[in-house]
Amino acid sequence: MTIRPGDSGYPRADAGTDSSSRSALGREQQPDPEADTALVVGVGLRPGTPMRSIVRAVQEIMGDRRIRLIATVDRRAVELGFQQAADELQVPIVAFTPDELAAVEVPNPAERTAIALATPSVAEAAALLACESVCGGGHLVITKTVIEGVTIAAATRDC
Repeated sequence: MTIRPGDSGYPRADAGTDSSSRSALGREQQPDPEADTALVVGVGLRPGTPMRSIVRAVQEIMGDRRIRLIATVDRRAVELGFQQAADELQVPIVAFTPDELAAVEVPNPAERTAIALATPSVAEAAALLACESVCGGGHLVITKTVIEGVTIAAATRDC
């Protein structure tokens, strides 16, 4: 099953971009004045990674920066640990197929990831692609960094 923004209860990647948007629960959302400074975080991880490891890695890399959403490859987005991490971080999940991620040019492609997932990047590509979906474009401000086997990258919108 492919999970895409807006499918299976996940918020759309473009949710919250105008005052008429609705959350996944159907409530009106007001524009977030800090959304322009919030970062989009891409996460690469192995199957079965526990929530605590994901949250620790994100918090270590992101510090006190605001996070707009977390993005990853579709097969990891459905995993319990990843969903629990999103709940703990209080951010929506955006997921992409390996083909979508493979189409994104990244500074640090990995042959090992390409062999395992059919895309040379998850964290960097997911951050960039989600930023493109939400903000209309973006660039990496944190290139991939690995903490306890969890790969984190972050992007922000182009100004």
